[in-house]
Parts: sequence; structure tokens; C-alpha cells
Amino acid sequence: MIKVMLADDEDLVRSGLRMILSSAGDIEVVAECDDGHLVADLARQHRPHVVLLDIRMRSSDGLMALRRLRAIPDPPKIAMLTTFDVDEYVSEALRLGASGFLLKDTEPEQLVRAVRDLAVGGAVLDPGVAARVLAAVADGERAAEPARRLLASLSEREREVLVLIGQGMSNAEIGGTLHLSEATVKGYVSSVLGKIGAVNRVQAALVAFRGGLIA
Repeated sequence: MIKVMLADDEDLVRSGLRMILSSAGDIEVVAECDDGHLVADLARQHRPHVVLLDIRMRSSDGLMALRRLRAIPDPPKIAMLTTFDVDEYVSEALRLGASGFLLKDTEPEQLVRAVRDLAVGGAVLDPGVAARVLAAVADGERAAEPARRLLASLSEREREVLVLIGQGMSNAEIGGTLHLSEATVKGYVSSVLGKIGAVNRVQAALVAFRGGLIA
């Protein structure tokens, strides 16, 4: 069973997320809170595998909560909940170790799939927020040359896979687009991450953006 904790200061958002996740037979929402100051203590108590954390909360800083969560021994995987108003918090959240970004109104099927991916060590980048996340961390500069050198090591097929990663696609969606099996796509994704030195899909997408592979 995948244990999930929700941290968002909007009751309606938490209720919606809880309802969607609880409908999946392999996911259990074990804790909720509306204050970032409580997140780390609740995580220690309930030991969730995944935390969905609001990037901005009225009563506290989501980044502060992220720092505290990441300081826990064997910390959970953390995806930041956001809206289309992606801002300067994004690059800092990535630096602090967030495993991805999800829109608060993510489609139910995508949300469940994202939690499952996070639970097994993956990273998620909602297609609806992918372009804005990449733009927000560009800091006005692509840092193009180092990224281009990394991208030069990829095969044509690996570059195609990376472009689709940058669009926020899952392995299954990439397979459907390129007419490949999901297992084959998984192999390509692993190869891409290894060649460009990316820890997860979000970092890989950033390399693609900085190298000009995606706009």
C-alpha cells in the first residue's frame, strides 16, 4: 500500500485529492495538514511514501516545509502542488530536492499514476505545467553550451524520448507516441538520464530546455 500525506491550506483541494487517491486500491491517505510547520512532524509520525506539498501556503512557506521533510532520515518523495502561477519558488524547490510538480486540478488518472511513479522513485512533471516550470528555472539564461555537450551524447531516438519527457509525458504515453513498448521506453529513459547526468525526469527536461532541444 502506498502511503500519502497531503499538505495544502485549501480544504477543498485536500478533499478532492483525498477522494481521488482513496479510490485507488493501492493508495492510502495517511495524514493531512493545512500548515507547513506541521508537515515534518506528521511525516515522522506516519512515514508516508509520498507527500503532495503546496508550494505556497498562507500560514507558512512550502519551501520551509520541503527543507524539513528532506532532512528526515529516509525522507518521502515530495511533489509540489501548484497552479499556473509558477514563480521563483520553482527553481528553489528543485534545488532542495522536490521530485516534481503537479497542478492542483490534475486529471484523476494522471494524479494516481504520478503518485505511483513517485512511490517507486520516479519524478513527475505535469504536462500542464511543464513549459512554465522549465521557463521559471531558466533564470534568463539557457546555459546552452554545457547542455548541448550533454545532448550530443544522445542517439536520435534518445533525443526524441527526452523531448517527450520535457513535455511531461509518462513512459506509457511516450511509448504510444513513438510506437514502442513501455519496457523499451523505460530503457531509453534510464539511458538518457545516465548519459546527461540527470537524477530524475525533471532535471533531464531542464537539460533539454537549456540545450535548446525543447522550447
